[in-house]
Amino acid sequence: MQKLLELFKNKHKELFTALLIVIPLFPKFPALDIANTYVNIRLEDFLILFSLIYFLPLVFKNIKVLFNNKVIQSMLIYLFVGLISLIAGIFLTQTVISNVGMLHLVRRIEYFSLFVIGFLFIYINKKRGIFEYIIKVLLLINLVIFLYGIGQRYFNLPVIITQNSEYSKGIALRWVSGAHINSTFAGHYDMASYLVLTLPLFIATFFKKNINKTTKIIVGVSIAFGFWLLSSAVSRISIISFGVATTVTLLLLKKYKEIVIIGAISLLVFGFSPDLRVRYKRIFDVVREKISQVVVVYAAESGESKVVEDRSTSIRLVVEWPRAIRALEKNPILGTGYSSITLATDNDYLRALGETGTLGLVSFLMIFVCIYLYLKKCKFGNGYKSIFIAGFVGSTIAISITAIFIDIFESSKFAIYYWLTAGIVVGSVLKNKRK
Repeated sequence: MQKLLELFKNKHKELFTALLIVIPLFPKFPALDIANTYVNIRLEDFLILFSLIYFLPLVFKNIKVLFNNKVIQSMLIYLFVGLISLIAGIFLTQTVISNVGMLHLVRRIEYFSLFVIGFLFIYINKKRGIFEYIIKVLLLINLVIFLYGIGQRYFNLPVIITQNSEYSKGIALRWVSGAHINSTFAGHYDMASYLVLTLPLFIATFFKKNINKTTKIIVGVSIAFGFWLLSSAVSRISIISFGVATTVTLLLLKKYKEIVIIGAISLLVFGFSPDLRVRYKRIFDVVREKISQVVVVYAAESGESKVVEDRSTSIRLVVEWPRAIRALEKNPILGTGYSSITLATDNDYLRALGETGTLGLVSFLMIFVCIYLYLKKCKFGNGYKSIFIAGFVGSTIAISITAIFIDIFESSKFAIYYWLTAGIVVGSVLKNKRK
């Protein structure tokens, strides 16, 4: 027994690395079903639970530091508001099935718990080169994501997605011509948003001063892989977010010429994607049609006029966003509770308003305000830590744009990774202040 305990002693780095690798790479196979919903408990949830238990001694040891952390305080306030809105949804508006609503609350607790793990891992770490190590792990992950995406496109590797109740059971699909590539993720939006979080890091690393030639080649190849994956995901908003994230990252690092270089490469790569061209053109067609055509359709003529529409935009404007607004109207302060407006709103801010009301949205946004307060005085140099923090800032700004069109902070793979990264960044800043 003693030998077994010794084997698991001081394995924080190994568990942290396992989280970095498993979350994006392990397909979303279900482990346990939850009644009344097609959200499942998955195998990575057990890894997260084990990691939390393993990190508990560090939590207790640093409990004062954690509770004095403004980000964690704002997270706790948001979760408290969420709990109250959930209770109101169950008993007042009667818009929530209790076990489903509780699952959604627990999911958010799980996501935020990764912030604690990331924070503590960096805060107590005394070894140098940890940010270089993390970026190297991310480069390896990017290679696997690329290879699996190639496998889906050309070698019939299985596609696991969770877009409806049948697919979420772990049914293996195959890529068909015209479909999006999602690689190891549960959807193309998830993968694209993950790339928005990681690609700016690789690009900033590529332009780092005094980087050796071998590393530069490896990073350059990985960037090329990321461009292919992002193009194959065919996510219009993620392309824009990637541009914003990369521009902000390079601006913070004072890489001005490099912004022009990456901008030109992006236009070239994404411009050659026929699927992206078609999807962007559809938006312009809709706008042009709405502006230029004023048609009075009489009852007898209905069905004769040509209707130009973008399907995903129409779903948001006609179905999902009005549904969230109706939920807000029922209870403007607390909303109608988690899960009350189904699994998709395609706007994280409207979703927060509909489910948790104005109190919920304000408390959720306060989390990012607190992160900003910690990072606003950061000075950026040429080191890997500066690259990592600058990449996080750029990606956070970009993802805040993505959240207007996607429930990105509800997507488990991305949300887990984002809050883990946020914990790393805030932990590193507070660690420096402690010194």
